[in-house]
Amino acid sequence: MSRYQRRTRPDGSRRITLIVSVLLAVGYVTFLRPAEGLDARAVKLSSLAARPAADAFGRSGQLKMRFALPGLPVDYPIEVQGGLEAVRYSWIARGDSVPTGQPRPLANGLVAPDAPGFYSLQLTLDGERRVVQDPPLAVMVPRSEKKGSVLNGYQMGFYRGDRARRSDPEAPVGFIRIDSVDLEMPVSAHLRLADFVTRDRQSTWPRYAAVDPRLVDKLELVLSEIATWAGAVDSGSALFEIHSSFRTPQHNRLVRSAARDSRHQLGDAIDFGVDANRDGLVNSKDAKLVTTAVDIVERSHPDLVGGMGVYARTRPFVHIDARGIKVRWRG
Repeated sequence: MSRYQRRTRPDGSRRITLIVSVLLAVGYVTFLRPAEGLDARAVKLSSLAARPAADAFGRSGQLKMRFALPGLPVDYPIEVQGGLEAVRYSWIARGDSVPTGQPRPLANGLVAPDAPGFYSLQLTLDGERRVVQDPPLAVMVPRSEKKGSVLNGYQMGFYRGDRARRSDPEAPVGFIRIDSVDLEMPVSAHLRLADFVTRDRQSTWPRYAAVDPRLVDKLELVLSEIATWAGAVDSGSALFEIHSSFRTPQHNRLVRSAARDSRHQLGDAIDFGVDANRDGLVNSKDAKLVTTAVDIVERSHPDLVGGMGVYARTRPFVHIDARGIKVRWRG
């Protein structure tokens, strides 16, 4: 796997499609897919066997968190065979050991817990219990809980249509609730929850952030593409800087030269720099290589097409997003 030395810049800084992944055929049901690099061993419960699906963690294979809204079906896939009708599932909140709610039949598909937070999946069969801790399920706070410009005491500002109580189809459907103890939780191989916390100098916790898995997948694919240029054996590491990711609408208004409709507000944009040529510097040569990698990824994955902007400053960086339309600019 590619290795990068992380450096997060101090300047501040979709919709998440939720589907039921249930396939009842020849004794199989798909409900959870653990991430590559995590514990991918088969879970065995008496006559039940479970294993990750090959495409569990996005095209990059580097996604390490699942997302859902409270009480709704979950896209959290694994392949299970044998004794399916008797298997039950429940969720265990992070830091707890007791499941929330009563166990439910697995054959009916997975439904997210009612309360926002981070959860592990528990499976039971004939008195046996197994907990699948990775990847965690992040249950989001629905955007409908935002009252005016505030979400549970955190100042976020207004999305388009908020004041008129109209629904904006591009606004995030929900936000991850992030407390100070959650900051180091991995979202992918190179991104943590801390990378999505708006740097708006608010002192209140928890914070809330929108995270689009398509953007995370796209970034990991770009980094993987760049890593291949260093050769098959890569024992070194390259500098990786995050300049900006999610911004609340309120903070976005204060960012110099930020577009009023910035994709950063939707959680599907990130500005970053990387030492792509591994010369120990992050400069315009690296930015050029990043743009080449982005074009390669978008050609291979048309559903991840989006915007790309190159900003030639003291430490150049590249903006990428997953807006669904190819746009290019220089800043």
